[in-house]
Amino acid sequence: MQITVKAKLMPTKEQSQLLKSTTREYIRLVNYIVSDCIDTGKTVKHTSATVSANLPSAVRNQAIRDGKSVYQKYKKTNIQSILKKPVCIWNNQNWKLKEGVLSFPVLINGKSQRIAVPVLVSDYQLRQLNGSQLGTLRITQKSDKWIAQIAVEKPEPAINNTKIMGVDLGLKVPAVAVTEDGTTRFCGNGRQNKYMKRKFRSHRKKLGKQKKLSAIRRLNNKEQRWMKDQDHKISRQIVDFAISQNIGIIRLETLSGIRQTARTSRKNEKNLHTWSFYRLAQYIEYKARLAGIRLEYVNPEFTSQKCPICGKLNKAKDRDYRCICGFHTHRDRLGAINIIDAPTADGNSLSA
Repeated sequence: MQITVKAKLMPTKEQSQLLKSTTREYIRLVNYIVSDCIDTGKTVKHTSATVSANLPSAVRNQAIRDGKSVYQKYKKTNIQSILKKPVCIWNNQNWKLKEGVLSFPVLINGKSQRIAVPVLVSDYQLRQLNGSQLGTLRITQKSDKWIAQIAVEKPEPAINNTKIMGVDLGLKVPAVAVTEDGTTRFCGNGRQNKYMKRKFRSHRKKLGKQKKLSAIRRLNNKEQRWMKDQDHKISRQIVDFAISQNIGIIRLETLSGIRQTARTSRKNEKNLHTWSFYRLAQYIEYKARLAGIRLEYVNPEFTSQKCPICGKLNKAKDRDYRCICGFHTHRDRLGAINIIDAPTADGNSLSA
């Protein structure tokens, strides 16, 4: 399995300028390759010798490969993607990480030279890198920061357990996890999330009236960072709970059904359509696979209404679900219980 280790670069002003010119030249070349292929109607045979770019030969070859890959996607969708975000990729033969310094070649005065840029790597990240097969290095700029993204190939842990845990995703309760024996864990803080979303929205509205567009962009970036942080924390809680319960399989609703089945009100509607359930599911999958836990998607039909004891369909009142057979529980817990036994969605199981 492949994971990505992200680390912040600490370049000098000169190095930052080199990174800026290199990443812009890289996407310029990729876009050129794509346009050339589209104009000719086929994949054009380019080499580092046939294209002009202020990039080392190996990096030019990587850009050519990326351009051809983007063109193949264009052939399927007939939509041309124009890269705008500064980025550059080096293959694993052209970069090194040693003692907190990342070195890779760039073009300086027409010659390929290696530059050594300090990088902030945590102990956890070092453990992911050490003893692993390292892949490509991808450097990109986010806001005013330079980020190194290192592809790492790791052996997939063997799944030694078949115990299942159902997870129901929502807004008021971000996630509820239930094991087959009924052990339950409520993850995240829906009230806090709702308050923070409302706070960001109010601030954005005020800045909009003042026509402060740059401030709005910074606020949007800040909100996205906060949302991602929440999703990381929730997914970590879910996977840690699964590990503690010796779970081998985590089950979620199909992502296409979450927005339809998520219980919402007019007040929560804006929150529903700005929260990324897809990203949270990705984070759960990523962390689960590292722990040797499989993730499966199931059909969400009636998971929030069906009684797990007698099978009768009932609607919950507020947060309380009750059935005439005597069964009652928290409505979000009910969804997680039914997800355990729900049929796996065709083509949507990540175990496939």
